[in-house]
Amino acid sequence: MPDTKMTKSAGEHWVCSVLARLDWGPALTRDGLERTDILAVRSTETRRMVEIQVKAASAQHRSESTNWPINAKAQQFALSEREWFVFVMLPISGWQAPRSFVVPRDHVSAAAWIIHKDWRTDPSVAAGKRNAEVDAARVKLATWLGYEDRWDLLDNSAFDAPVLLPQRLRGLALEPRVGLPPNHPWTGHLPNW
Repeated sequence: MPDTKMTKSAGEHWVCSVLARLDWGPALTRDGLERTDILAVRSTETRRMVEIQVKAASAQHRSESTNWPINAKAQQFALSEREWFVFVMLPISGWQAPRSFVVPRDHVSAAAWIIHKDWRTDPSVAAGKRNAEVDAARVKLATWLGYEDRWDLLDNSAFDAPVLLPQRLRGLALEPRVGLPPNHPWTGHLPNW
């Protein structure tokens, strides 16, 4: 069983190293800021700043089985256009590079809700069999594939980032049994993707 603190630390340091290579000045917050593991400032004249929450997971033997828990705190909506998640999938072998997925916070909250609500209300499952609340949501690798290595998204507002979630999730967001989280920024105007 891998040490979860080591997994988290490895993910955070990986993200910092990638940011530094891309001309960002990253700093770990070390539990000092809620919802933010890394603050980074663009070293160019724009001095753009981003707030990043890192979610790291160890790859499973079948990589498509890799998933990340998205608890209630992680599902909170963005308070600014600078809030991002980076999901890191650490390799099974220590000699391979991790995979990274750069996702705006509001996209994460929508995806976690849609996936969990679909799982919980699946009409093919007997009523009462799936009772876990949405704060126990787990999101699989396939959900984030469109965001892989999209570090370029950090150069603009998270509110303007293209939605790169699987098309299937948009259809589920339109279904009454699933929908979007209450008061989500996309309520009333679901973006195209």
